Amino acid sequence: MEVSKKWKIAQRLELYWWKRYLSKKSPIDYLIWKKQYWLSFLEKISLPISTIKNKRILDAGCGPAGINIVLENNIVDAFDPLIESYKVLPHFNPEQFPYVQFQKSTIEAFSAIEQYDLIFCLNAINHVSDIHKSYHILSESLKVGGTMVISIDAHNHNFFKHLFRLIPGDALHPHQYDLAEYRKFIENEKLEIVAEYNLDKGFFFDYWAMVVTKKIAINGL
Repeated sequence: MEVSKKWKIAQRLELYWWKRYLSKKSPIDYLIWKKQYWLSFLEKISLPISTIKNKRILDAGCGPAGINIVLENNIVDAFDPLIESYKVLPHFNPEQFPYVQFQKSTIEAFSAIEQYDLIFCLNAINHVSDIHKSYHILSESLKVGGTMVISIDAHNHNFFKHLFRLIPGDALHPHQYDLAEYRKFIENEKLEIVAEYNLDKGFFFDYWAMVVTKKIAINGL
């Protein structure tokens, strides 16, 4: 199955997953828990919230409760192709986050007005249609000297990686790669990996956060 068809199926499944997952969760309790989750995530990647102030930040593929919910001391843009659909969820109320400018977009279609000091792309890069273009757009959107955090599920076994590409064994994610392949995407954009954090170990996948920086301008940006 071609990637574009996989992506359309994955988007429908993504919305279904969120509706089902949140259906029995209190909006107030869920947001309290999610804020603690993101604060803990930042501590684990050595980027505590106390160090993130007065920055221009992008939350790419933000979902209904992305990391933007804890970034109130900054100027934040957040986008997701399902952002309008998330408005039916009581857990997603953009008015609670006046410092965030939400918009509907894919990564591939996003165009930054200004470059960002800090970009988060969490649990999103393997949801895209064109992963090469998505990495390029994110790279172009980052300032020289800026930081980008990308989190991914990376395959541990070549056999299952190829099997999942064929079946697909993981319909929510159109792309199936291992850690070395994700590193290559970053290197191809002339970005430098500063640190890698294995945040959760599994049989099929490990969940990684990759912290990267942009040392040189790309295409004059």
